[in-house]
Amino acid sequence: MAKMHLIPYQVEEIEDTATDIPQGVQMIQAPDVWEQSDEGSGNVIAIIDTGCDTSHPDLSGQVIDGKNFTNDGDGTQYGDDNGHGTHVAGTAAAAASEEGISGVAPNAKLLIVKVLDANGSGEYQWIIDGINYATDWEGPNGEKVRAISMSLGGPEDVPELYQAVKRAIDNGIPVVCAAGNEGDDRPETDEYAFPGAYNEVVQVGAVNYEREIAPFSNTNNEIDIVAPGVDILSTYTDQKYARLSGTSMATPHVTGALALVTSIAEQQFDRKLTEAELYAQLVRRTVPLGYPKSAEGNGLVALDVLNRFEQLFQTFNTAFK
Repeated sequence: MAKMHLIPYQVEEIEDTATDIPQGVQMIQAPDVWEQSDEGSGNVIAIIDTGCDTSHPDLSGQVIDGKNFTNDGDGTQYGDDNGHGTHVAGTAAAAASEEGISGVAPNAKLLIVKVLDANGSGEYQWIIDGINYATDWEGPNGEKVRAISMSLGGPEDVPELYQAVKRAIDNGIPVVCAAGNEGDDRPETDEYAFPGAYNEVVQVGAVNYEREIAPFSNTNNEIDIVAPGVDILSTYTDQKYARLSGTSMATPHVTGALALVTSIAEQQFDRKLTEAELYAQLVRRTVPLGYPKSAEGNGLVALDVLNRFEQLFQTFNTAFK
């Protein structure tokens, strides 16, 4: 059986310091709903990737637990010797103190599941075991994973991988996956990578800051949503920051968004929502960009769009009374 690999990505730049709310976090309107969502407090996001640099000042207080399923070290060592996992983790839930950056859901916690080695490669069984671990994990105060982020993929539809994904979803956990970066800039042609191509997952494509579909972003009839994925600033190994491009970078924007949406919607409904209900709440907070569904799915994540629509509606009503 072939191995699973990181979705290919591009390192644009490495930086020693950063003190901004990254442009991608702003683009999906996350800061506009931080107060309403308590910045995702109470939600745990599982990052199934290359591990995480837990010594990074923007991540050190964010990691609640983790496990290593690779051959690199023992199960308790889930540091990142690649950089990809640290970058993904930061986009989802970095929390700057005085200096640094903020991720989409800075009050959420991170469960680090290391399933890929320093080369970004891993056995399918590692990924399967990692998904099952995230599904079954329970924190010291009864915490459970509320969303899974996977910026990895392979060409093979492995039944055991599908079963692990389906089990997580059946347990109420949305599984967010990168679409892949083998796109040819033609929405009418399909490119598939698994697990992203499974109907049950939230498959994420990438756009740039001009709201244009990234030329590398896979297109297919299972794309659910798009998010910023070009020149994305986030945390990196050696306590640095980096700008990376890829659908890998778009994916944690959506995972972090789910943490915020979960906090908002479950407060409104006063109960725990199902995976299908959380997906519906996420899709309500998107805007179409004018591309075919095979490229953008439901459109770009826009977390404050409902509030802005309500304000616009009230203004319209007032004007015509």
